[in-house]
Amino acid sequence: MQKEEIYTKLFGEFNNLTIMVIGDVMVDSYLWGNVDRISPEAPIPIVALKKRENRMGGAANVALNLKALGARPVLCSVIGDDEKGNAFIDLMNREDISTSGVIRSKGRVTTTKFRIFGNNTQMLRVDEEIDNDLDDKDRNSLSQMILSIIDHERIDCIVFQDYNKGVLCSDLISDVILKARSMKIPMTVDPKKKNFEAFTGVTLFKPNIKELKEGLKLDIDVKDPQQLDEAARVLRKKQECEYVLVTLSEHGILISLEENGEDKTLRIPAHLRSIADVSGAGDTVISVASLCLALNCGPYEIAYISNLAGGLVCEEVGVIPVNKEKLLREVLSLI
Repeated sequence: MQKEEIYTKLFGEFNNLTIMVIGDVMVDSYLWGNVDRISPEAPIPIVALKKRENRMGGAANVALNLKALGARPVLCSVIGDDEKGNAFIDLMNREDISTSGVIRSKGRVTTTKFRIFGNNTQMLRVDEEIDNDLDDKDRNSLSQMILSIIDHERIDCIVFQDYNKGVLCSDLISDVILKARSMKIPMTVDPKKKNFEAFTGVTLFKPNIKELKEGLKLDIDVKDPQQLDEAARVLRKKQECEYVLVTLSEHGILISLEENGEDKTLRIPAHLRSIADVSGAGDTVISVASLCLALNCGPYEIAYISNLAGGLVCEEVGVIPVNKEKLLREVLSLI
């Protein structure tokens, strides 16, 4: 089979997958306008508002990416019983993503990131959130619901998408990992500093370079391949995972693994692009990596396709899911 047929078939098989996404969801609220003068009250630009827009963000953007790639996402999270929570549920319904895994809590507010754009340039971000851990009631409700879904549905991969907003805590993480390992369901994680070490035993661990440095408490020179390789190897051993996939921004991506008893690192350079906005790129990378992992792709394919996908969404302003057809065309043009 020719490479073109292999990748076309692979992208077609995305449509057969059901992926569970667990983590912090949020509303990405955009205010778009024009700037043509400075405020007389302070040395700041005045944005004349032209358009408002709400989008699904955080772990919900992973769900959107998975859906855009043809898979069925099962999104599990906790949001507030508030106005922004209503807006979030409306967005899920509009995208035809099931809300059955989302719990409404009177003790939480729905995380909202307000991004203000003037002349297509982000001027300011305002965050509204509660980032303390879920209380016992909400955590137990979410954990029981997740375990029940795993018992009653065929889940091809589980994604932990952590934004340090309190949905993912060590007890819940360990419960899900234990369950998934018993059922041989592959797991991926896009970690943050707070729960970094709690994800021991997942299949694929995907930090960016900043998270790798913070998680290992090391000052790593991103331009030194030996330092990077060693740090990824140390993390892989420490977290007892099969793969460590490190996104390196303009330096590309690397994946660390063990092959035939030997440590191995594959490195893929960044593809030259016109970068408009890096928001949401990590969500796209973990989405594509999870689909490839669920289909038993090799480490090169996981890193290669994920790297291209993350770069593609950086060409657009705002947090948006990857375009499946565009990604496939790019993959085929570069093989």
